[in-house]
Amino acid sequence: MTTTLDATPTERVRTAFARVAECARPEVWIHLRSESDVLADAVSIERRVAAGEELPLAGTVFAVKDNIDVAGLPTTAACPEFAYIATATSPAVTRLLDAGAVLLGKTNLDQFATGLVGTRSPYGIVRAAEYPDRVSGGSSSGSAVAVSLGLVDFALGTDTAGSGRVPAAFNGVVGIKPTLGLVPTRGVVPACADFDCVTVMAPTLDLATHTMSIMTGPDAADPRSRSWPRDVVLAAPERPRVGIPIDAQLELLSDSYRRSFASTVAGVEQAGVEVVRVDIAPLLAAARLLYDGALVAERYDAVGEFVVANPSAALDPTVAGIIRRAADKPAHEFVRDTGSLIAAKHYAAELFADVDVLLLPTTTEHPLVDDVVVEPLEINRRLGTFTNFCNLLDMASVAVPAAGEPGESFGVMTVAPAFGDQVALDVAARVAGTDPAAVAPDEGVLLAVFGAHLRGQPLHHQLEALGARFERSVATTDDYLMVRLDSVPPKPGLVRVPEGGGRSLPGELYRISQAGLGAFLAALPEPMALTAMTLADGTAAVGFTCTPAAAAGGVDITGFGGWRAFLAGVPVGTDG
Repeated sequence: MTTTLDATPTERVRTAFARVAECARPEVWIHLRSESDVLADAVSIERRVAAGEELPLAGTVFAVKDNIDVAGLPTTAACPEFAYIATATSPAVTRLLDAGAVLLGKTNLDQFATGLVGTRSPYGIVRAAEYPDRVSGGSSSGSAVAVSLGLVDFALGTDTAGSGRVPAAFNGVVGIKPTLGLVPTRGVVPACADFDCVTVMAPTLDLATHTMSIMTGPDAADPRSRSWPRDVVLAAPERPRVGIPIDAQLELLSDSYRRSFASTVAGVEQAGVEVVRVDIAPLLAAARLLYDGALVAERYDAVGEFVVANPSAALDPTVAGIIRRAADKPAHEFVRDTGSLIAAKHYAAELFADVDVLLLPTTTEHPLVDDVVVEPLEINRRLGTFTNFCNLLDMASVAVPAAGEPGESFGVMTVAPAFGDQVALDVAARVAGTDPAAVAPDEGVLLAVFGAHLRGQPLHHQLEALGARFERSVATTDDYLMVRLDSVPPKPGLVRVPEGGGRSLPGELYRISQAGLGAFLAALPEPMALTAMTLADGTAAVGFTCTPAAAAGGVDITGFGGWRAFLAGVPVGTDG
């Protein structure tokens, strides 16, 4: 993907600052960089582009949640006394800057990334972009509102309990929470180090997935970072099977949210998705462990010593209370709750053996700011009902806007097991009515097929079972023959011949994991073979061919111009 903006980097920066002034929402920012500094960065990007560098994010501006380090800028985690000047930039941000994005500033958040409401900050309550009487959601409140108001093209948040998804839902933007470790968390002030991840929010799924793909990748200095596995699934099935909660679990929603979710599900079914009811009670029980169990001790480990040692600091009383109480959790309770997570992961594995993803309401309601101020704990607890378990159980999730009732924002999210990020994205695209870029575009091997594995053909299901992703229609160079082999089901064989002795034949190109290709090769029957080939457009791929001996015994069908044309009985050059 290239930038969706027509403006130059400097033009985009000037537009962004004009928009910041127009909106007059200073509570969004903890540190807004000077326009002159940001313009200087934009000029540098223009020089790099002029010098021939490929910068896929050139022409975009972004913001970073202020618990993520950017060298030379303060990191506060929404606590002034905690602030320090970062000496290094987090890898997630570095990768975006290297791709040509320009940083506008650092955004407000629920203090120490503790909260889902956006009201827990001495830098001000961040209100929802469209409905300022309602909360923006937290903890990545400023990032979500900055995107929603068009102050930036995308923004980074973090997500431990739902902080990158709840604010996305409350502000009508996309929020992607990747599998733990795929985006390094080095340079992020921890909330719960074992369950934290860096997220991205953007107005469209396309831009969000593109940004996420740039940030994704291991970091040698981050022991929690991870690489894509060799058997990564690169696509959802053509007709995915989606699980939604049973009716009793949807009673946790407000009346308006329940109606909005039912309407969204109906639309998904009309789009060709198979929807089934599933019981997620063990997942909801696991979700409560993050704050109500001993796992909250991770929050004390992160910033507890600072909170205890600085009682006169500008600490949000709700946040400080949560962190202080976390010190009282005994080790045996932590061990017990860890065991409960293992049991919940086992249940989740069985659940995902039957469905490709879960489709859930992102949260339970859209509260008024005044109500949260009066009742800061119970409302916050409810908001994490469907989000809290995802990181605890090592899952990927994508939040997208959905139609809500007047006066409030509503959204849904797809949830998949670890490394099922692309499946979650593909189903989220069905919900949003769009076609996302792949989150792992450089993973896997390109595989070209020309016969029984084409879409609609009898062996295509083998590609689906291995999570292969359709890339595009392709053709061979003009030195191939196609023969009809004597096989069940019927299939063609391709064989290369001397230049000028064959013709260009149509096929389809897929991206498949390395392990998937190995499984494919291991199960390949004679006389089929997988060999390296260069396609007509110059793409190098692995393609289906057959042995010359098998081709000699087959029926030459090259004149039909491809397998589908042969099945239709229409040779090339006829009017049929």
